[in-house]
This record gives sequence, C-alpha cells and structure tokens, in this order.
Amino acid sequence: MPVPERQNAPLLLETRGLDDYSLVDSGHGRKLERFGRITLIRPEEQAIWAPRLDDSVWAAADATFTGDTEEEGAGRWKRRNGQGDEDWICRHGDLRFTCRFTSFRHVGAFPEQEAHWRLMQDRLPGMGDSPQVLNLFGYTGLASLVAAGAGAGVTHVDASKKAIAWAKENQTLSGLDESPIRWICDDAMKFAAREVRRGRRYQCILLDPPKFGRGPKNEVWRLFDELPPMIDLCRQLIDPEAGLILLTSYAIRSSFLMLEELCRDSLLAPLGGRLDSGELVLVGEDGRRLSTSLFARWSAV
Repeated sequence: MPVPERQNAPLLLETRGLDDYSLVDSGHGRKLERFGRITLIRPEEQAIWAPRLDDSVWAAADATFTGDTEEEGAGRWKRRNGQGDEDWICRHGDLRFTCRFTSFRHVGAFPEQEAHWRLMQDRLPGMGDSPQVLNLFGYTGLASLVAAGAGAGVTHVDASKKAIAWAKENQTLSGLDESPIRWICDDAMKFAAREVRRGRRYQCILLDPPKFGRGPKNEVWRLFDELPPMIDLCRQLIDPEAGLILLTSYAIRSSFLMLEELCRDSLLAPLGGRLDSGELVLVGEDGRRLSTSLFARWSAV
C-alpha cells in the first residue's frame, strides 16, 4: 500500500468562541470564563502559567467547579452568594441554547467547536440539496443545529435521553423545530454499524467521542479501543466524492498524532482526499491561547 504524503500538521484552529462567550483569564490550572451573564471557574490542566488578572476578579465569579478534575469525573458547583439559577440562555448567531450546571463541569456548550461550525457553514451549502449530516455523540445538539441551519438533513445520535431532551430544547429556542433532524437515542457504534448495513451515505460526519462512556444498554465505550473500528465505519458511511469528517478528542493528554496516523491509515490511504490535524484553541481576552482538544478532519476535496 502506498504511504500517503504527509500534509501540514499540526494545524491550530483558533477561535474566541461564541457570541455569548469569553475566555476572561486562565492560569494555575484553572480558567475563568463568561457564558452570557454568568462567569465560571473550571479546572484546566493545560493552563500551567500564572493568571494575569487580579485575584479579586476571580473571586467575583458566579460559580466555581470543585471536586474531581478528570473530564469524566463527577464534582459539584460552588455558587457565590447563593447564585441560584440552574440554567440560563446564551446565543451564537441565530442559535439560542440553554447552559446548565452539570456534575461533569460542562455547561452544555463547547466554545472551541465554533471553528468546526464555520467550516460546516462554508462547505454544506455546496454539497447539493439537503446534504446529510451524521452527528455521533451529539450531546446538546449545537453542531446539529448549525448543520440544520446551513440546509442539511441531520441524524443526531446520543446515548443519553437527557442529552437529547436538552438538544430538542435548544432546537425550539433556536426556532428550528421544522428542521429535518432525526433525534436517535442509541449506542453510536451500533447505530453506525446498522447504517453501514443499510447502505447509507452521509456528506458530513461529526464525531466528538468521550474517553469513556456507556450506551443506553450499558454498552462500554473506551476511546483507545473503540475509535479505530468507529473510524472504519465512518469510512464506509462517508460520501467518498464530496464528504467531510470532523473528529474531536478531549483526551488532551494524548497527541494529535494519534488521530492523524489513525485517519491516514483508515481514511486517507483508501479514499485519498485531504487530511488535517492539530488542536482546537481558544483565544482569551488578553490574546493568550489555550489548547482545549485535539482534532483531525478528512475532506474528499
């Protein structure tokens, strides 16, 4: 088998995030963020430098996440002065979505994903009438709503009924109730395998898998074990003439090269096209950059 030529890597996809988001400061293993009217402090192992803002600015945050600092570990939020709202509305462009305190330090939006959204908004309209998008591990559905807003038909898959209910809530808030979105509560691997057997093809596939997770029937997902067969399924599902695959991994302790070499073997070698890989990067108010996740993207053109 010929070895595909290496392309430029790593690529840093920089963004300041969402309209209602700002990375206010970072340092000493934490980040200070603003989601709409709420300011938060969350753990961030990449931020090994010193904060630039005064301690009093950090002390004024509305909520701080405490407890387990692992991405999948449970913890709790400490509210300042009894700040009581469990959820609040944020926006980005035409999107409206609910942010919510969870025990896994997330609030339902990942601002760095905006870099992927821009690419979808640019590419999807040129993929014909109603290009088909498969969003695996779709969580609260923001990427699905971006794709639907760009004219795509979307199949959104997540193993959590609560996450899908949250995504549908965001769909209504964004005025996209009439958009062609299929909401599927299923194990992502099993669903993708069935789609292969059905002979389905998609013009765009999104994957944002966890390091560890469980499906609705207690199926186990371990990133380093399950990602290679998942990528192989995606190869069989993607339109080889005009497809786009966007893979993100928040297993930041690994390397973008892990994703690059896997996708070179599983996508680039058999399909040709173009492969880019690197890191998703948030740019703070002071211009300092914070790497949040790894990515690889394959494109037929």
